[in-house]
Amino acid sequence: MKTSCAALAAILLSIAMPAMAADYPAPKQGDWIAKDFKFHTGETMPELKLHYTTVGEPSGQPVLVLHGTGGSGASMLSPAFAGELFGAGQPLDASKYYIILPDAIGHGKSSKPSDGMKTGFPTYNYDDMVEAQHRLVKEGLGVKHLRLVIGNSMGGMQTWLWGEKYPQEMDALVPMASQPTEMASRNWMMRRIMLDTIRNDPNYNGGNYTSQPRVMKYAITAYGIASIGGTLAYQQQAPSAAKADKIVDERLATPITSDANDFLYQWGSSQDYNAGDKLEQIEATLLLINSADDERNPPETGITDAAMKRVKNGKLYLIPASTETRGHGTTGNAKFYVEQIRQLLQTAPQRTM
Repeated sequence: MKTSCAALAAILLSIAMPAMAADYPAPKQGDWIAKDFKFHTGETMPELKLHYTTVGEPSGQPVLVLHGTGGSGASMLSPAFAGELFGAGQPLDASKYYIILPDAIGHGKSSKPSDGMKTGFPTYNYDDMVEAQHRLVKEGLGVKHLRLVIGNSMGGMQTWLWGEKYPQEMDALVPMASQPTEMASRNWMMRRIMLDTIRNDPNYNGGNYTSQPRVMKYAITAYGIASIGGTLAYQQQAPSAAKADKIVDERLATPITSDANDFLYQWGSSQDYNAGDKLEQIEATLLLINSADDERNPPETGITDAAMKRVKNGKLYLIPASTETRGHGTTGNAKFYVEQIRQLLQTAPQRTM
């Protein structure tokens, strides 16, 4: 994982992710150029580079895997996710499936502000990301129909949008660590504070900095501790001030490798997210996987339950909280839902366009 938030997530989840040898075909990487890409703002880029990773052969059933904020397609190839799903006999056995892992706009090796445009890069949102993914899948890779779209966190929110924007183009949807309702409450409050903290650092200089803003690591660390990790897990890991200090010190000592403009665009792109208005348009079989201790999507609000009642073929699997779960980070570890994915793929009807 190369970006700061992906690295942070790796640290937070490390004790839950035992090392495993990859038991699936070697990933392949590629780039595709989307010509004259129009953003929701009306801005157009003559050439938008979209980087992607694939596992398996194009003859397999296509599966689209969408990463979280600050990640990339390659960041989904962790032992705890790909190692539990892509191997022989596993639910997304890459000898049977063609697994597509795109880098979202502004992420990984796809076009992003740090390529040179800085704050002149078009403002993008999740709808733009999904449109770019769709063009990559359809025009770039020639895939007409997907067996499954699965995404985590930001990728989970984009999975909801895929089901609404292209309802006939997939058999099944698995949004994870997400809600279809608009970005709001603590989830947006914490993001807003983090982004404003970085922008208000004099070193940021309106995006024309010569070195990364000094406070960036503090803002990222504070957001990470507040919104991912799990209440029970933190209590077990840090039952004293001394142990809590040790965790904070370790995280602050972790180098920030993300570019500040890239980071601000990535997290700011969630502000206008809202998949709550078109839930009735979803046709595919949908399995929502959330964790009971998810700090960003707390189930006790009842918002998710109310939204799921509007999904025709939808079901919620809520992972119980425990000292093994990691709050919003829980769904990065597929051991908690391997069998649910297997059952979904065994029962979801094959649909054609």
